[in-house]
Amino acid sequence: MATARMMSAASNTSASCLPHKRPFFSLSKKVPNFNSLCFNNTTKRVSKRLFSCKSIYNPDVRIKEEGQPETLDYRVYFLDSSGKKVSPWHGIPLHLGDGAFNYVVEIPKESSAKMEVATDEQFTPIKQDTKKGKLRYYPYNINWNYGLLPQTWEDPSLANAEVEGAFGDNDPVDVVEIGERRGKIGEILKIKPLAALAMIDEGELDWKIVAISLDDPRASLVNDIDDVEKNFPGTLTAIRDWFRDYKIPDGKPANKFGLGNKAANKDYALKVIMETNESWAKLVKRSIPAGELSLV
Repeated sequence: MATARMMSAASNTSASCLPHKRPFFSLSKKVPNFNSLCFNNTTKRVSKRLFSCKSIYNPDVRIKEEGQPETLDYRVYFLDSSGKKVSPWHGIPLHLGDGAFNYVVEIPKESSAKMEVATDEQFTPIKQDTKKGKLRYYPYNINWNYGLLPQTWEDPSLANAEVEGAFGDNDPVDVVEIGERRGKIGEILKIKPLAALAMIDEGELDWKIVAISLDDPRASLVNDIDDVEKNFPGTLTAIRDWFRDYKIPDGKPANKFGLGNKAANKDYALKVIMETNESWAKLVKRSIPAGELSLV
């Protein structure tokens, strides 16, 4: 029998969290009312298992683990205050205002299990990716926290003229969070974008937004791409090279990067986020065929 464990996806112990604001786009009544999630801004005592960093913006969501980690059945579900399942992709607000965004950790830094939101399963839980029925691992640990921006989608029918005409990869936008603290699977953090890398994976555009948790000790020092080079020297090159080369040990070619093989600045990253949020809004309003994607 599969086991289930409950934990908080976030803690609201800090008074520094911003008040809830609407996402970029209002949705029709045919899709879930994402603003109906409870945002509890009161200070609470939390158990040792709850995350307590001030950067964590809590839409009163808990985590429910089903199955054992590193098995085919393992799933991490998100529950609202009433115990109902919510999608970390569709049900967590993206835009917080003042240049801050919600971000969901899928893969903690210094780990190798390839965890991801199951976009084709109801409520899109986090699971370990598989290939030919076997669990997938990176050939070596990833050096940064890795996850997704909720309420974004890279449209596979949309060619990006600025990135070699590549089409979207049909997934939420990825985030590489460069802070010093190791995140936890399913943790919801408040971040600010700093740069963007246009990875092209087997012909598909797979954006990597480089960001930092607002709780990081050096967060106030970095506000754009030049600040990253100054305060985290070599990090942008290391991220690009890591994602370029990680498939090579499996006998696959290196991934490519558009935009001159360089990272773009913060303004460009914000443009990517806005455009992919627009694409997501069209998807959930069913203006674009969803195919096998779950919109619940």
